[in-house]
Amino acid sequence: MGVLEGTDPNLKKEYLVLGAHYDHLGIVNPENGDAIANGANDNASWTSTLLELAGYFGKEKSNKRSLIFAFFSAEEKGLLGSRHLAKILKEEGLDLYAMLNYEMVGVPMVGKDHLVYLTGYELTNMAEVSNSYAGEKVVGFLPQAKEFNLFKRSDNYAFYQEFNIPSQTYSTFDFTNFPYYHKVDDEPAEMDFEHMANVVNKMIPIVRGIANSTDREIKYN
Repeated sequence: MGVLEGTDPNLKKEYLVLGAHYDHLGIVNPENGDAIANGANDNASWTSTLLELAGYFGKEKSNKRSLIFAFFSAEEKGLLGSRHLAKILKEEGLDLYAMLNYEMVGVPMVGKDHLVYLTGYELTNMAEVSNSYAGEKVVGFLPQAKEFNLFKRSDNYAFYQEFNIPSQTYSTFDFTNFPYYHKVDDEPAEMDFEHMANVVNKMIPIVRGIANSTDREIKYN
């Protein structure tokens, strides 16, 4: 993890966590002689794009609130890494505004009018706030995310439980666009890097806007 201190004397005491997990399934039952589940989409796609966001803001230094870039392990074993960090930060009394989590962005969604969806969409106004800073509909709703309760299945949920603050996940895995979920064929060759770069570029004004707003605009519905 890395911390980028905010530039505002007061707002820098408030924090945003931007997170993604880098673990996957490891060694699995062989398929066609391959037993290594590399997890390119799940979730190297977002750890690499989160590194790009960290690099961008590290150079720009435009964030008024402080940013924590966290790369979690053991998400697949039950959010162990994120629960560990959330507990420590809570014990230290960190003033956490929101947690923005990222999962599976390696390929674009099919037939949608938005670029990414947000888990727990109906719980907060995070999507509305995100789109206001993007200047377009970048973030939308995916019915399957609610159906399969994805809100509770990624690292955002650890921070929601520990801090009770808006904690949600951005993703482009829509259950129709990637047949290799938790399979050995989740390989780098399947990734759409132009799409991934587009997601990073669209996320920059969203992160900047949330980090720099004078008020805590993201609220529970």
